Amino acid sequence: MLLASLPVATRDEMHRLLHGTCDPSFLSALHKALADDHGPHAAKAGDGGGQLLHRLRLLGETLPAADRLLDDPARLAAVHAWAAVADPSLCLAALVHHLLCLGSVVQLSDGRGEHLGPRMEALRKGRAKGVYLITEAGQANSHLATRTRADHDPATGEFVLHTPDAQAAKFGSAGTLDVPQTAVVLARVFTDGTDRGVFAFVVDLTGDDGLLPGVEVSSPLGLGALPLDYVLVRFHRVRVPYAGWLADGAGIAGDGTFHDPAGSCERRLQRTLRVGQGLWAIMPAVAAATTRQAAVQAVNYARQRRTQGRLAPGVPLLAYRTQQRAVLGALADAFALTCAADGARTVWTESLSVPAAPAGGRAGEMGFTPWAAVSRPLAAYKAAAVRLAAEVTADCRRRCGFSGYLDVNRLTAYHGFHHAFDAAGGDSQLIFYDIGRSLTEEGAPAPGDTPSPPPAASPHWWPAIVRRHRERLTRHLSEQLRATDPSAPFDAWNPLLEDVGLLGEVYANALMADDVIRTLDAIHDHDLAQALRPLAALHGVMAARRWSGSLLAHGTLHPADVRRLPEVADELCDAVAPHLPLLVEAFAHPADIATAPLAAADHDTALRATLTWTRGGTE
Repeated sequence: MLLASLPVATRDEMHRLLHGTCDPSFLSALHKALADDHGPHAAKAGDGGGQLLHRLRLLGETLPAADRLLDDPARLAAVHAWAAVADPSLCLAALVHHLLCLGSVVQLSDGRGEHLGPRMEALRKGRAKGVYLITEAGQANSHLATRTRADHDPATGEFVLHTPDAQAAKFGSAGTLDVPQTAVVLARVFTDGTDRGVFAFVVDLTGDDGLLPGVEVSSPLGLGALPLDYVLVRFHRVRVPYAGWLADGAGIAGDGTFHDPAGSCERRLQRTLRVGQGLWAIMPAVAAATTRQAAVQAVNYARQRRTQGRLAPGVPLLAYRTQQRAVLGALADAFALTCAADGARTVWTESLSVPAAPAGGRAGEMGFTPWAAVSRPLAAYKAAAVRLAAEVTADCRRRCGFSGYLDVNRLTAYHGFHHAFDAAGGDSQLIFYDIGRSLTEEGAPAPGDTPSPPPAASPHWWPAIVRRHRERLTRHLSEQLRATDPSAPFDAWNPLLEDVGLLGEVYANALMADDVIRTLDAIHDHDLAQALRPLAALHGVMAARRWSGSLLAHGTLHPADVRRLPEVADELCDAVAPHLPLLVEAFAHPADIATAPLAAADHDTALRATLTWTRGGTE
């Protein structure tokens, strides 16, 4: 084992790179929880709900107590990242359960522990499954126009939760009807017929005997890319106690007077949705873990698989430059995502120490969507991470031939997870539109003398290029916007949206590029830095190749620069190659977590070991 032979200081730095502040004893407990296939609630035929609760309980036992769930972002990130490597569907269920459902209660409940404390512990201990119901299936951008109602009844103090029509039905993973389910439901509060904005409510959907009165669910909705128990949910005048209202500082006095520190319905929506910051902060870690595993498997395949092509019969796939650029480039992108995961956790950790913005406070103004106004950097991290992870895992799958498409190797599951999350958790394209719109309105600094970037083989080249590109694209869009009629915003923005979305994506990629440099600068071990620098530079070259059209269109790069990128990529692949055994060992997850044959020392033999054979009879 190469890692075991390294100096302790080097191993510690590699551990911090991959796992942040998580200590080895926690990782050992997490490993055991995910590898545990036994116990009194283990999987039985037809026992999907019970099995899921058992697995959520095992994960919950590795986390802090329910009321301190958000105290350790690094631990939260590791739990969900490892779960994604083991089973992407489990990861999605856990993200909804811990970060959106339980996280809403922790952040928005105003400490109403007497009523909600037992529910919180039931969720943490896996006695109930957590659900988050926000999207209304009948219209686009339903987050901005929630129509599910929660009417306050002054006679009882309760709220009456109601779905006004079929279009307002909620979409979510609430079809596990054989176990207790507790949902956080977003609904528009009305008092005395007045709209008070969108709040979250804690609502039990099912009990031990199935659906509770007033709750209606559809037949299952299949989603092959990310299998889970999706249904539509409607409420028929379900009564929710006052304590089930996650009021977040708002309240209704005895005389019916309503008060809300948010100050407006728009700011209220932002405060209610701030629970999404946890999801966005964790998704880069999930993307990094699954992409590292996908890249390790693709490298493993390329090293073992020998071709019989006439160009060079018998050589391994990894001898081909095209394969090197693809699979070592995937390893480089996985490293960049790992750096971004740390950057996102840092932003979230800092945000948790700052009170939610009241009226006139720190919150941004909403544009096309609420997401960037809740947190521009965290929304950008989520969108960029899942999009890059989807691209990289798809390419790794393609580079592994038919083995890449086998379910047992999980590359299709990893790709499906991230591809689905391009729309889930805040639509990535809408996030990019919104960030690009804000940057365009803010404008770019006046052009000045720009220093020449370092050579393309330097890790610092891509951060310099992407910053320059952001400035050029911002200036171009700002000039176009100034030439439009401000009284017709749709006509002004509509033709610009494609480039506006690109600007938002450039902003997100610049965050990731800066995280890579920050990570490299923090590495003290010389040998480890030598292994990571070419990997960081290769990520930049791969990113520039993906962005070459836009970079050329705005003059950020010239045709000669782009023509040279394959040559630079080959130089960097040669620089990475001596460190490849160490990088593959460090980036891989334990064999009983990532059980794919493609991860084995002999993937062909490992695949055959999963098969049974049937031989026809002989005469």
